[in-house]
Amino acid sequence: MFTKKINRRTFLQLAVAGAATFSGSRTSFAKSLFYDTGALTLFNFHTNDRLSVKFRRPGGSYDLDALHAINWIMRCHYTNQITIMDINAIEYLNLVDKKLGGGNEIHIISGYRSPSYNSFLVQNGRHVARHSLHRLGQAIDIAIPGVPLDKVRHTAIALQLGGVGYYPGAGFVHIDSGKIRTW
Repeated sequence: MFTKKINRRTFLQLAVAGAATFSGSRTSFAKSLFYDTGALTLFNFHTNDRLSVKFRRPGGSYDLDALHAINWIMRCHYTNQITIMDINAIEYLNLVDKKLGGGNEIHIISGYRSPSYNSFLVQNGRHVARHSLHRLGQAIDIAIPGVPLDKVRHTAIALQLGGVGYYPGAGFVHIDSGKIRTW
């Protein structure tokens, strides 16, 4: 488990994100699961980091150290910068995993993307959005070994919780906590 202590700024950012999640502005994806533990097993494709973590306790409270560890494994692999991932994106990922049986090792192809890395990709002709939700910590590109990509895609779409992009040639599915849409 990642043991670095969070600083005051990170704590406040997580608190604000959590408050926004639980306020009336947007219903949290996890409201119906609060009597269940939120758990993820992650592998960062670019850094080879692995993490198995319980980020939500029964009853709905979040483990801030676990969320910080998730932020670390989802960091920009190009710049090593970290951001606070949107809790709705994390919950979306957790729900996809649960619908696929739970306990899967989820390969993170891209989590947070720093503005400089995103610009680099745009300038080099990669098909990434100039204002990508990855830059805001609201998007995650994933693959789950042993689970066909089209099944991951259909599972994410059926949840109707955000955007779902399908990239079979590149070997991943994009999920985000933005508007519901597919491509």
